[in-house]
Amino acid sequence: MKNLLIWYPKCSTCKKAKKFLEENRIPFEERHIVEEVPTKEELKTWIEQSNLKTKNFFNTSGLVYKELNLKEKLPSMTKEEKLELLASNGMLIKRPLFISDNKILVGFKEKEWREMI
Repeated sequence: MKNLLIWYPKCSTCKKAKKFLEENRIPFEERHIVEEVPTKEELKTWIEQSNLKTKNFFNTSGLVYKELNLKEKLPSMTKEEKLELLASNGMLIKRPLFISDNKILVGFKEKEWREMI
């Protein structure tokens, strides 16, 4: 599998992540998170590989998250319901996502990404 950067071009954090990958000469393919929303199956696989909780994949600072009042709703939802919700709207997914053979990174924290390379 090739490295995959799932991002939103207008997002400043995503731009920093892309710049980081380019500066460190890490090859990657990019995918627009809204035009090509990750599928439920992809999300399920990535969540399992990342050892993170499903809620870590939600963009909690996003407008859609707030409009849907997900802070209140998520705790009572099943994992299946959360996956369906994430797959329904790319803006609900925390970004950027970096997917490689051995690592899934959610959001951009330079220290964490440096450890990856």
